[in-house]
Formats: sequence, C-alpha cells, structure tokens
Amino acid sequence: MPESSGPNDVFPTRLRNARELRDLSQGTLAERAGMQASAISHFETGGRKPSFDNLRRLADALDVTTDYLLGRVSEVGATAAADRLHRDIQKLKASDRSFAEDMIQRMVERAKSGKGK
Repeated sequence: MPESSGPNDVFPTRLRNARELRDLSQGTLAERAGMQASAISHFETGGRKPSFDNLRRLADALDVTTDYLLGRVSEVGATAAADRLHRDIQKLKASDRSFAEDMIQRMVERAKSGKGK
C-alpha cells in the first residue's frame, strides 16, 4: 500500500506498516505500549495524534525510531536498538570502536552464512 504524500498522513501509515511488519494486532501493540487498543485505532486512522510520550512508547514497542514513525527516515530497518548502539559506540575510544565495528561485521557475516542461527 503506497504511503500518502501529505505530512499529516505519514504517521498513521507508518504506524500501521510497522505494526503489521512486527505481526502485531492493535491490541497487542496497545499492551506493549501501555495504551488502550482504541488509541492505536485512532492513531492509525488519523483521528488522533499521539503525545510525545505516546510516540516514544509506540516506537519502543515496535522497535523502530520515532523518526521512522514521523516520516523523517524512510527505512524501518533503522531500529531503536541500532540507534542506541550507534550513540554508544561514539563514546568509545578509537581502538575499542574499531574492535566493536570488526565484531559487528563478523556477526553480520556469520548471520549471512546461516551459522548464526
């Protein structure tokens, strides 16, 4: 289903797409985010807009960034965990950062080969 082009239409579409990608019902997402299922329905139909706190709770429950839900980035693959990892790796000294990057690359290669399952 193509996304709407208006900025106000992005959030409902992104929320529904992320929920469906994670194979969650509105009720399950609501439970994970600590909300009512009716709130999820209102957000997805565009009837209501979430508060900043609810936006963050939805992003955490879906393991996506708020930027994805708001349409600021186009890739759902930019998960909240990856965002946190990126922020944390910047805090390391250069030699530790290089070690961490090498380890991540090895894990990616292992996952691609099927040995990481």
